Amino acid sequence: MDSALGEPAAHEDHSADLRLWLRLLAVSNLIEAEIRRRLRERFNTTLPRFDLLAQLERAPEGILLGELSRRMMVSNGNVTGLVERLVQEGLIVRETPETDRRAVRVSLTPSGRAAFAEMAAEHSDWVGELLGGLGAAELDQLYHRLGDLKASVTSATEGKAKTRTGDA
Repeated sequence: MDSALGEPAAHEDHSADLRLWLRLLAVSNLIEAEIRRRLRERFNTTLPRFDLLAQLERAPEGILLGELSRRMMVSNGNVTGLVERLVQEGLIVRETPETDRRAVRVSLTPSGRAAFAEMAAEHSDWVGELLGGLGAAELDQLYHRLGDLKASVTSATEGKAKTRTGDA
């Protein structure tokens, strides 16, 4: 760092950082592509549908559409289309709370809960298979090191957000 300005010095070598970032992306993309392929072949479904059902499984009382789109990090429009198809298939139900007629709450139906349970069990097995080349100690160490990395990234991005808003 250039201590006078708090900016990275032009001569700093970030090649190790870049290699790590590219490796993380490559591994994430490989796992995601394989999970997508298996969901499609085994259940004729997509990863976004699986993710939506997983969010609803974690919320037995249901979730408002806006909260669902926030949790899934997609637009309300994307969630609405997905919800409509899952309602038509009888996997989820859509309800309007009496306290707020503008809101829509969605939840799993019993058949949606059963379908998700079957998918989730196989998904868990698939992830175990894909990570099976690592031993328990290696998985634990990697998990904790990635936690450290997540904390580092969170700290760096929160600092930048405060600087942009003038809170720093």
